[in-house]
Amino acid sequence: MASSTIENYLKAILLRSGEPGGMVPTGTIAAALGVVPGTSTTMVKSMAKQGLVEYHARTGVRLTPKGRALALAVLRKHRLIESFLVQVLKMDWADVHEEAEALEHAISDRVLERLDALLGHPNVDPHGDPIPNVKHPRFETKGGVTLATCAPDKSWRVVRIIDQTSSFLEFVQQTGLKPGARVRVIKRDRTSGVVHCRLRVGGTTALGFAEASKIEVAEAS
Repeated sequence: MASSTIENYLKAILLRSGEPGGMVPTGTIAAALGVVPGTSTTMVKSMAKQGLVEYHARTGVRLTPKGRALALAVLRKHRLIESFLVQVLKMDWADVHEEAEALEHAISDRVLERLDALLGHPNVDPHGDPIPNVKHPRFETKGGVTLATCAPDKSWRVVRIIDQTSSFLEFVQQTGLKPGARVRVIKRDRTSGVVHCRLRVGGTTALGFAEASKIEVAEAS
């Protein structure tokens, strides 16, 4: 069984590698985990000996199939736990990340599958991130349409919040632009850098282009 430290490294590499086989600089890993580069390098060398990663001194680290499978399992736990904390325990979605960070290392696979069944086998977590499983190992979305780029005067549905810092999630909560919300862009003022939106429920709201680019949407059915 991998230690919680190794699991954190694997998850950090996965989230920054993109497609399978993607290379991640050790400096990037160090910054993500809040450690000095020397510590990160020592750890990934140890993980390479365990067959979890491939380490290349000048280019970085890539997950092996074994390491990627373990990283996906950890990420699955994290996102299912976040879903449980929000849906069942009714915790604020801006506060569940840290709790899930701790619980993901302690929960057994048996308990996890019970949680998954209790939740109705969700495909995404409360922030709209895909929950990977054996059949669908997808863990991120790329190149999605956002409120900064979607066609105006058309009905859209919020599907994912890219920025999951507590401050941004609180902002999203206040505006009503959580996943599932129906929204229509009624005006983009590029001079002032403001996007004006009308929600199906909740009236109108305005946000900057930077904020709008962090909210992914899909065509409403």
